[in-house]
Amino acid sequence: MAGTASDAPEPAQPAGFGRRVRLGVVGGGPGSFIGPIHRLAARMDDRFAIVASVLSADPGRSRDAGLALGIAPDRAYADADALFAGEAARTDAIDALAVMTPNDSHFALAARAVGLGWDVVCDKPLTTGLDDARALVRAVDAAGVVFCTTYNYSAFPMVRQARAMVRDGRLGPIRQAQVCYVQPFNARLGEAEAGAGAGRPWRLVAEKVGESMVLGDIGTHAFQLLEFVAGEPVAEVLAEVGAIVPGRQVDDYAMALLRLAGGGRATFWVTNAAAGAEHGLYLRIFGDGGGLEWWEENPNYLRWMPHAAPVQLLARDGPGLADDAARVTRTVFGHPEGYQEAFANLYREVADAIVDRRLGRKPAAPPDFPTVRDGARGIAFIAAAKRSAAAGGTWTAIPSVD
Repeated sequence: MAGTASDAPEPAQPAGFGRRVRLGVVGGGPGSFIGPIHRLAARMDDRFAIVASVLSADPGRSRDAGLALGIAPDRAYADADALFAGEAARTDAIDALAVMTPNDSHFALAARAVGLGWDVVCDKPLTTGLDDARALVRAVDAAGVVFCTTYNYSAFPMVRQARAMVRDGRLGPIRQAQVCYVQPFNARLGEAEAGAGAGRPWRLVAEKVGESMVLGDIGTHAFQLLEFVAGEPVAEVLAEVGAIVPGRQVDDYAMALLRLAGGGRATFWVTNAAAGAEHGLYLRIFGDGGGLEWWEENPNYLRWMPHAAPVQLLARDGPGLADDAARVTRTVFGHPEGYQEAFANLYREVADAIVDRRLGRKPAAPPDFPTVRDGARGIAFIAAAKRSAAAGGTWTAIPSVD
């Protein structure tokens, strides 16, 4: 029954908080792909209670959608202003806000939540411009809140395994890498996109997506995955970015050469206009001691190619994996895990960090989840890639996010 969700007993949590973390959600309402992913991920480990919502830009639809999810009538808000005002006035206000709206509203919503001392989970890209990304980094630092940018691919067990192997020196110094993210969804110009009417999907509206649709939508995922596994930042980019489909007004492909801070080189290709592709997130990384390959379409396996030794196929939950992988492995060997579980891994790690912060406990280690700085790094990469492309493809430094 609507109205009972926030009144339900909240069980004691293993981390010592004594209740679930109270979560508000903005965006991701009826018809959204990412909204149900966020909400299920938050609930998977029973660490969050979703108690407040704004689920549509239409006030009536927002309220109705919240009630349909079991949100109490006084917390199924009509709009974001009502949520911020209503929750700020409550003694049982939300602890954290999850933002999954169109790109152009991420900054305002996240900054407002940080200003109220709320912890934040924000969908990528962090913002639509570098100045806002830097401002958000400063605000999070000043407030001391937990902030996660949902680059969920970094929470797959075998991605964590790859990072651990690089960190532990199994590959040696990183020499070369290749990262691709190749999708089919915009392979043709749709009728709504070709017209000038209001029916155009927001991802195909330049004012809403920021400097680059494809780089914001999937390019920052690929960029973050490379930096996460390599354990070092990308220093420079030489890029071509644009629209491969005639008549399109936003970027749908990007190709680039990258220079890592440690001297390694990488190639980068992302598009959502590759007809016949499936999902296509792929990372290959090589040092002087061997290489690794990971496909998101077959995520439970990592191919390890040691130099001058037999190739090995490492399986999720198999023997000898790093603790990094074991911590985010959920089901026993032989049962597949994937996208949804990786998203839930981020939410679980965020819940632990929120509990630690609010109880005044020092975390045992730095967070494994992507932070506000990882989100800002993605925006800095977009800015540098666009500048490089506009100059005809010149080496361009990735700017600082501080």
